[in-house]
Amino acid sequence: MSAIDGLPPLAQIVKTHGLAPTKALGQNFLFDLNLTAKIARAAGDLTDCDVLEIGPGPGGLTRALLAAGARRVVAIERDTRCLPALAEIAAHYPGRLEVIEGDALTLDPRPLFDTPPKIIANLPYNIGTELLVGWLTTADWPPWWHSLTLMFQREVAERIVARPGSKAYGRLSVLAGWRAAGMILFDIPPQAFVPPPKVTSAVIRIEPRTAPGDVPLAALERLTAAAFGQRRKMLRRSLAPLGGEGLLDRAKIDPTKRAEDIDIEGFLALARLLEGS
Repeated sequence: MSAIDGLPPLAQIVKTHGLAPTKALGQNFLFDLNLTAKIARAAGDLTDCDVLEIGPGPGGLTRALLAAGARRVVAIERDTRCLPALAEIAAHYPGRLEVIEGDALTLDPRPLFDTPPKIIANLPYNIGTELLVGWLTTADWPPWWHSLTLMFQREVAERIVARPGSKAYGRLSVLAGWRAAGMILFDIPPQAFVPPPKVTSAVIRIEPRTAPGDVPLAALERLTAAAFGQRRKMLRRSLAPLGGEGLLDRAKIDPTKRAEDIDIEGFLALARLLEGS
């Protein structure tokens, strides 16, 4: 990659700018530019696409996205130490990289785009799930984004794509499966990062469903919180505060089942009934 874009290796950039990763920001830098290029390719053809990147750090993935032909990359970075390194990339790709200093949890990126962007990011571990939930629960659907290609801890990625009956199936699985379709593409080992995390990471691709079905989000969140909060109990016990057997009978769901046995459509039906009651 450095031979393609003419910029220095990431290790040299990190050393030049004194960019030691900080645990408080959930930083684990990915130095292997072959891997960042693989992540960029996983998002599909980027030609004429706008991209939103969260937490670019020293810019390894940013460079891969631009080298892959992204028309424009908007990168949100909280760590001000990384801004000079990102400015060097912006200078190398005039007019194609916009760096926004800010917190991705509070900054609304929608006004920055005229067309739905692809969100591609090596998400900081400490905010990744919260960001994903926000993108999946946006009020308007289809959403303001085109697709999500994201890196999570492998355990979190498994929860996102889990199906009923598996141990990983839970609240995040129901929410993601309701509005989107996800697939784990490949793993990235700890030794690929600086510093190495204690867990394996995974890159996941998420595509929005065009017609996921209308359901009251607040009711769905209450149901899944109650059901999976006591996942070892039968639903007639875990959902007792929300209507218990009466609610389950109306939805034609066996009250002796547990949360992990109920498919997404079952939870959606329960949410609609709960809202109606």
